[in-house]
Amino acid sequence: MVLAEPSTGEDLKGCSSDLVKHFMVTQFFVFLYCKCLWRGLKFVARKFTGRCELQRICYNKKPGARRTHKIESSLRYSKNELLQSALSVHPDKVEKTIDDIMALKKINLDTNPQLSISLQASLLQIVGYRSLVAEVEKLRREPYDCENPEHEDMLMKLWKELRPDSPLAGRISKQWCEIGFQGSDPKTDFRGMGLLGLHNLLYFAEHDKATALQMLHDSLQPKQKYSFAIVGINITDLAYSLLVSGALKTHLYNVAPEMPSLQHVQQTFCYLMQEFHRFWIEEDPSDIMEFNRVRSKFHRRILRQLKNPDMALCPHFSASNLHLVNL
Repeated sequence: MVLAEPSTGEDLKGCSSDLVKHFMVTQFFVFLYCKCLWRGLKFVARKFTGRCELQRICYNKKPGARRTHKIESSLRYSKNELLQSALSVHPDKVEKTIDDIMALKKINLDTNPQLSISLQASLLQIVGYRSLVAEVEKLRREPYDCENPEHEDMLMKLWKELRPDSPLAGRISKQWCEIGFQGSDPKTDFRGMGLLGLHNLLYFAEHDKATALQMLHDSLQPKQKYSFAIVGINITDLAYSLLVSGALKTHLYNVAPEMPSLQHVQQTFCYLMQEFHRFWIEEDPSDIMEFNRVRSKFHRRILRQLKNPDMALCPHFSASNLHLVNL
């Protein structure tokens, strides 16, 4: 009886290489098949309905994230250069871009009077989101400057809003710890999020003062103690990560009728602060050392919520109340 010789290392390498090549070739043909199939289905759908893909989306999807996500995807993966470039036009050029798209698709405005309005609203959301990311990033990158009177005024306003009955003894003071900063000079705590953290904290204190004061009071209680201002800067970081990753598109496309603004992000921050406060109490951590665990768990919960295309984190700012055009 003759035994087969054991495979050598070179044989195994050759076999492995062949498997990789076979897999790559298979994936390539699967990609081509899916691409051709998708384009074929789009062609059939247009012939059957008499409408292009953008028309079908506007007629079949309700306003908000469901519609805008589909339009964004359609434009991004289009083989037409005009449609692809529409995603990066300046907001001032959106109206002309929509006119160009209507002409390209040979869409009759007389028989589709509201189509251009709906397309324009969605495209403004798309390009507005990109502009908003740039605006937020600029604020995040701007460091707090104690020599800048505007920065100092904002910081003093924050103190007055959160401690209206307690005059600040001096610019450098341990009193800052009373509203949740780590030391006697808050500027060092803004290093991670720059002016964005201060803007958000002040917006919360000014626009939802009763809630901010209640949360500050609760944060000072021994059982659920946390540093209010530091947590605010951390939640700013969470909101920022949701924005730049694109996860916040679902929410903003559902609450902003056209271009989302910095105010929408600040309203989202207020919501996240309140929800984190409730979540922190529910989790009942033994001490502040559990903050990162609780924050990560909270972050995952928000991400799950944003996977729902109808999700608006702040219901009272929902798109249904903002008169989005519905064909």
